[in-house]
Amino acid sequence: MIGLIFGDTDFPNKILKTIRNKKIRYLIIDLSKSKKFKKDSKSFSVSIGQFGKIINILKENSCRKVLFAGKVKKPNFSKLKLDFKGIYYIPRIIKASKLGDAAILKEIIKILTQNKIKTENSLKFNPELTFKKGNYSKIKPNNKDQLDIKKAIKTLNNLKQYNYSQGVVVRNKKVVSIEGRGGTKKLLEKSKSKKFRNHGVLVKFPKKKQDLRVDLPTIGLKTLQQSKIAGLKGIVVKGKKHVFLDKNKCISFANKNKMFISVK
Repeated sequence: MIGLIFGDTDFPNKILKTIRNKKIRYLIIDLSKSKKFKKDSKSFSVSIGQFGKIINILKENSCRKVLFAGKVKKPNFSKLKLDFKGIYYIPRIIKASKLGDAAILKEIIKILTQNKIKTENSLKFNPELTFKKGNYSKIKPNNKDQLDIKKAIKTLNNLKQYNYSQGVVVRNKKVVSIEGRGGTKKLLEKSKSKKFRNHGVLVKFPKKKQDLRVDLPTIGLKTLQQSKIAGLKGIVVKGKKHVFLDKNKCISFANKNKMFISVK
């Protein structure tokens, strides 16, 4: 039995499909905003502040392992439903929230560990959703693109105040935009250019000191489409440290639009 702690995005759906196909026993702790798994009979809709309930559900079902997938947004703490354990743990969550969404997940993992519940890697059942190093499109980054990529990676490595940032857009060796709390979609919207078409790059790498079991940078067809609208030429991710949804569709889209997909 594995506990699937699911938030938003399409990644949880991919995991759930695999687990069902393999007939692995599971239960879902649904932390998604829309409660998207409510129709599943093995799903439990829970507030992020109900730690007592979450731990009891896991233990009552002899569930000693969990897997996180999907985005869990920072909650409004003043409106959060709390149980007894939630009241006990919430100061730690509030403190972690100041460092970003990933820090919240990291703190939840610590709490689960203290309750003898192990957290598995998000890609445990779906290793096919990641890429090894290489280029996966017909178009490859040229020398000018490589300079943009180098600048983007250096920028991400040097970030301190933006420790929640996974993405940066660089065009003509200039940083156009850095990912904020609005995520990749907002980042790309801010990076649109009427002057430059098919110039620049989006680099998505894990956050500094990120727990690579959870909250990996996620790329999908929408990301490619939004990058095209923004006038970018390509996307770069870190080898085996990302989630790439709809890989074949993404590669096809990149080839059709003369974009590149590169993995460092």
